[in-house]
Amino acid sequence: MKKTILFLLLLAGLSALSGFLMSEMSWIGRVGINLMHKEYRFLKVWWQGAAVVYGVLLVLFGIQSVLHRAANIWVARLLHVVFLAGAVGGLYLTNADFSDDFSHNLLKQRFHMGAYLFWGGWMLISLFFLAKKQKRAPLATDAGSTARADQ
Repeated sequence: MKKTILFLLLLAGLSALSGFLMSEMSWIGRVGINLMHKEYRFLKVWWQGAAVVYGVLLVLFGIQSVLHRAANIWVARLLHVVFLAGAVGGLYLTNADFSDDFSHNLLKQRFHMGAYLFWGGWMLISLFFLAKKQKRAPLATDAGSTARADQ
């Protein structure tokens, strides 16, 4: 439990840094958000961007936590690898988009680094669960035989 809390604090710090970096977009990026992409106005305020990033990372952490506890150890590891591959793919596609799309390129490098930190956070979540030992609940038959042996 202590490691999980420390990891969630690490994700909070990573999200704060991501929100700050995305709020440091270029002037032309701010104009574009004000005029055309109003749904992204939250990215202009660092703590709002950080809250969104942290919220999404918490949802991903929750999903992977449930899968880690509910699935067989091999299935859980396979799913974490799939999530890791999805995060790596998202990082690659984000980088490609920032490189190829002129309007996204205008947002400048700090904004890009903030977006990359989101994908890095998701990769860390997958690696956290891949490194974490899976606690197995005792089978009902095992619990019954243990109880009988004690009597």
